[in-house]
Amino acid sequence: MHSVDRFLTTHTGSLPRPDDLIEMVIATQRGDEVDPAALEARITSAVSESVSRQVEAGVDIVNDGEMSKPSYATYVLQRLTGFGGSSNSFPFADLKEFPRIAARVTGDPGRKYRKTPGCNAPIAVSDFDAAKRDMDRLSAAAKAAGAKEMFTAAASPGVISFFFKNEYYPTHEAYVFAIADAMSHEYEAIAASGAYVQLDCPDLAMGRHVHYQDASLADFRKVFQIHIEALNHSVRNIPAEKIRMHMCWGNYPGPHHCDVPLADVIDLMWKAKPHAYLIEAANPRHAHEWKLFEEVKLPEGKVLVPGVIECQSNYIEHPEVVAQRIDRYANLCGRENIVAGVDCGFSIHVGMGGVDPDVAYAKLKAMAEGARLASKKYWPKAG
Repeated sequence: MHSVDRFLTTHTGSLPRPDDLIEMVIATQRGDEVDPAALEARITSAVSESVSRQVEAGVDIVNDGEMSKPSYATYVLQRLTGFGGSSNSFPFADLKEFPRIAARVTGDPGRKYRKTPGCNAPIAVSDFDAAKRDMDRLSAAAKAAGAKEMFTAAASPGVISFFFKNEYYPTHEAYVFAIADAMSHEYEAIAASGAYVQLDCPDLAMGRHVHYQDASLADFRKVFQIHIEALNHSVRNIPAEKIRMHMCWGNYPGPHHCDVPLADVIDLMWKAKPHAYLIEAANPRHAHEWKLFEEVKLPEGKVLVPGVIECQSNYIEHPEVVAQRIDRYANLCGRENIVAGVDCGFSIHVGMGGVDPDVAYAKLKAMAEGARLASKKYWPKAG
């Protein structure tokens, strides 16, 4: 995923879903009867539409927009067994002081039908074909649209443990490694299709101000270390250059003043096997962290994918702003080691709609235009 003769562009995963697909997926979440063939057909057409729009916007490494998933993590309930326990709760530390914002965040329609039952039985794969169906749809859409590279996001072992509390395994470590063993099938299916495997890891950042807000930083780092070890175990059969990892502080419109600084965990982040790391770098809470790389060096062979556009605002970034953001990282980490990205997904839960769908693709286009501007400085012959 290195940038060879220009800065490549990608994004983080979820993109706005069509309204009729949203209605169908929410119906399945409610337990209503939905025609499986009709749902499959609409997912397939939505993936084709999304991939075409990504290519038109100038995105180099595309995905399926997560059209088949109710959310980036809870979709595993459709693919794994063992989750029939009590519901989980998510006490965001940064929302405690701001009850009106808390009501807005927790009342988001995208979270209304989200189910988070605990693990109360052994975890095993229940649908061995789901990931292949995803990849068959994406591969066909990418070929039709002329996309050369693709990725698919998948929930990491750690974030699954974050969403679904442990009510069965003797220790947290045993739990997260059991998840890792079960999810390795999905990760390997993605890699087998030729796509990059993206592991979504909000547990490694957002986890600090949610489940571990009362723990010391040292204790949180111990959990972080266990999750990294489980992650590495889960992708042991996949080459590092086919894996990317998304560090996430939570895609919700909160104050985020309790976010753990990247500086506090970056040394552990480097221990993860993936060769590429997607980090938040455009939003107001993390835009300053580019300066960290004046002191912290990118490890040999690694790629950094900083967010150069954010995903909570309908402002469309100016291409010059995008170019400036790329330039900061390229100057410190090396031009070939930087790929332009987005802070997080635009619609991480079905029904979440903070950014207008057309604006989301316009923001992707602005990212591509900014990447072209930045490329001219580092590769004068870049188009």
